[in-house]
Amino acid sequence: MNENNKEVFWDATIEEVKRGYVELEESYKCIICEEEFTKGRIYEIDSMLYDSRKATQLHILEKHGSTLEYLLRMNPAFIGVSQVQRELLVLIASGLTDKEIAIKLGVAQSTIRNHRYKLREKEKQSRLFLAMMELISSNTKKKVSILDKDNLCDAHKIATTIDDRYNITDKERESTIKNYMDESGAIKTFPAKEKKKIIVLSEIVKHFSKGKKYSEKEVNRILERIYEDYATIRRALIEYGFIERSNDCSSYWVKE
Repeated sequence: MNENNKEVFWDATIEEVKRGYVELEESYKCIICEEEFTKGRIYEIDSMLYDSRKATQLHILEKHGSTLEYLLRMNPAFIGVSQVQRELLVLIASGLTDKEIAIKLGVAQSTIRNHRYKLREKEKQSRLFLAMMELISSNTKKKVSILDKDNLCDAHKIATTIDDRYNITDKERESTIKNYMDESGAIKTFPAKEKKKIIVLSEIVKHFSKGKKYSEKEVNRILERIYEDYATIRRALIEYGFIERSNDCSSYWVKE
């Protein structure tokens, strides 16, 4: 995550999303976990040597499966489909025929055809909507997320629920962090209001490394330095989709 707390994922172009990484001046960066691969450096993977671009591509395949797989695992609210439509898209992506999909879902083939029709309409609408938004940005020299005197923040891409609680501006974020956290990153008081709680949690999760598994004891030790009631913070990090844990609670990790 960059300095202004914006995820690379949300500013990636369609082509960048499809390939799973962005090209920066000195590196390639995975838009999912934001791991970087330095240009000019050679990376050894499974006893083979690769340049930074190829290493980035292999990283995405090994760690995330593919960009398509990652998108299909996202909260349906982010990709603009219902849970049923997402299930259908997963089956379509696997290469199954309509007959096979109908059998798996326990519905008639005509139902699959109706779903395909609706998805095609959504595809056309999405293409026109993106074109319209790009034209507006081009004509006004201003993105829709930029207010007169502030900017809207994006929800973290692994949020469990998307609603007005995430309608947060940069200034709101800055003032909340200043009011509820000290310079060391410790919490003065844990906010009761949902918006402020989300902002504070998004700062707390920065104390954990992506790709690393933590035991509950390790999580508690990190959180105890931030806030006395570490159990409340731990539950909130999971509830709001910042951290995931195994079913037996033996391991925790930053959700990507």
